[in-house]
Amino acid sequence: MNIIQINPKPLYRLSPYLFMQFAEPLGTTDTSIDAAWDFMAGRWQPRALEIVKRLLPPMLRWGGCFASYYHWKEGVGSKRIPMHNLCWDGIYLNQVGTAELAELAKECHSELLFCVNFESDGRMNWAHPANGEDRLGTAEEAAEWVRYCNDPDDALRKSHGHAEPFNVHYWQIGNETSYDRNGYTSRQNAERAPLFIRAMRNADPDIKLIVWGDGENNAWQKRYLDGQTCDWTADICEAVGDSAEMVAFHNHFGGGENYKALHGMNYRIDADVTWEKMLESTRDFEDRILYMEKSVAPYGKKLAVTEGHYAIGGRHRGDFLSSWYAGVAYARCANMLQRHGQTIEIATLADFMGNRWQNNAIMLPTPIRNSRPYFLPVGTIMKLFSQHIGTEAVAVQAPDGIDAAASVKGDTLYLHLVNLSRTASRTMAFSITGYQTTPKRILEIAANPQDEVYDQVADIFEPKEVAVNESRYVLPAAGVTVIEFHVADKPRINH
Repeated sequence: MNIIQINPKPLYRLSPYLFMQFAEPLGTTDTSIDAAWDFMAGRWQPRALEIVKRLLPPMLRWGGCFASYYHWKEGVGSKRIPMHNLCWDGIYLNQVGTAELAELAKECHSELLFCVNFESDGRMNWAHPANGEDRLGTAEEAAEWVRYCNDPDDALRKSHGHAEPFNVHYWQIGNETSYDRNGYTSRQNAERAPLFIRAMRNADPDIKLIVWGDGENNAWQKRYLDGQTCDWTADICEAVGDSAEMVAFHNHFGGGENYKALHGMNYRIDADVTWEKMLESTRDFEDRILYMEKSVAPYGKKLAVTEGHYAIGGRHRGDFLSSWYAGVAYARCANMLQRHGQTIEIATLADFMGNRWQNNAIMLPTPIRNSRPYFLPVGTIMKLFSQHIGTEAVAVQAPDGIDAAASVKGDTLYLHLVNLSRTASRTMAFSITGYQTTPKRILEIAANPQDEVYDQVADIFEPKEVAVNESRYVLPAAGVTVIEFHVADKPRINH
C-alpha cells in the first residue's frame, strides 16, 4: 500500500494565473483567432465561445511575435486596418482587437495581459519591412494603449462606444527579445525597457509590468549545467529595479535530436521508449524553471512563463500532442508549476485555440458551424487543474513513481496525482496531518497513452467522477487524478 502524506498547513500563495491562455494571430500557419471569430455577425463564434467558457482561462495573453509589429490602433473603432502578419505570413484583418478581447475576457471572467510592441524587439526586418511600412512600436504608443484601456476619461475609447475602461492590469514589454541575434542585445533590452516603463506608468501607475529576462534560447541548458545563471536576467533586473514586477521567459521543451522518439510518427514505434523520453522531457521543463529561479533570486522578482509547450517536429507541431502521452507529460508539468509557485506568478502550457496546431489547448475544426470543437490533452489538463486547485500550496509526500502536488482553499484540500508508470496501477491510502482522510470527491482520467483525441472522439480524455472508497484509491496506469478532501476549521483526529 502506498501512503500519500499531506500536511495541510499553507506554505505559500498560489497565483490564480498558473494556467493562463496565450492568444496570437498565427496567419497562414493556424487560423487561431480568426477561426474563433464570426466575420458575418461580428462576434465570437458561439461554438468557440461555448468551449472557451468550459475552459474558463484565468488570464488571456495577447501578443507573442505578432506584438513586435502590431499597432494596436489598427484594431480599434469601426474602421479596422488590415496588416501583414510578418512572422506567420498572410494578412490579419484586425477584426479582433482590444475591445473584442476585453469582451471575451469579461465573458470568461478572465484577466487580460497585453504584450506591447517593444520597438519590434530590435528586429529591423519587422520594424521596417520590405514593403516600406513602419511597424516600429514606441513607448508613447504603448502608453496610449494603457490610457485607452484604463483611463476612465479616454476620449478615443469613448468615441468608439466604450464608456467604461477595460481595466487591463498586466502588460508585457518585450517578447523573445533574446531569441533573434538580429534583435536587441541584452544591454539594449536593459536600456530601452525603462523608457517604456516610465511612459506606461505615467499613463497608469497601478499596472503590473513584465520585462523580458530570458537569454539565448539554445544556451540555457549548458549554462544551467555549468552552474551559471542567465545574463539577460541580471542585466534587465539591475536596469529596472523595483519598477517592474515580473521577468518573462518561455519554456519550450522536447525539441532536438535527444527527443526524436517523440517527433513525427516515431512515438508510435516503441511505447516504452516514448514513455521514457516523455518523462525525460518534463525534467527539462523543470530544469529551465530552476535555472530562471536561480537567476531572479538576487533581485526578488516573480517569473512569468508567458509561453510554454512542447516544441517537437511533426504535422501541425506534432501528432504526439494529441495523444495521452502528452496528457500525462503536461499534468506533470502542471504539478511542477505548483511546486514552484513561490516564484511563478503567470504560466501557460499551451497556445490558446486554432484549427491546426496541436499545441493548442482547444482545436476548432473548420468550418466551425458544422464541426465540434474539442480539447487537446493539454487543454483537458489545464481545465481540470485550474478549476480544482487551492489558493495556497501545502506539503505532500508521495512514493516514487507518483507525481503529486497539493493545495488548500478554505475547507477544501486538493490533491493532484500523476501515475508515472505506463503499465502499472498504484493502490494508495492518504494521511492528512490532524484530519480524517476520506476523500469527498475524485475526478479521474484513465486512458491508454497511445489513445489520441480528434473530433469524432472529442470526450475521450474527459475526467470521470469515480466512487469514493474510504480506505484506498487505485490510481490507474498513466492516470491523472484530482482528489478533494474536506478539512474543517477544527481538525477531526482519527483515533
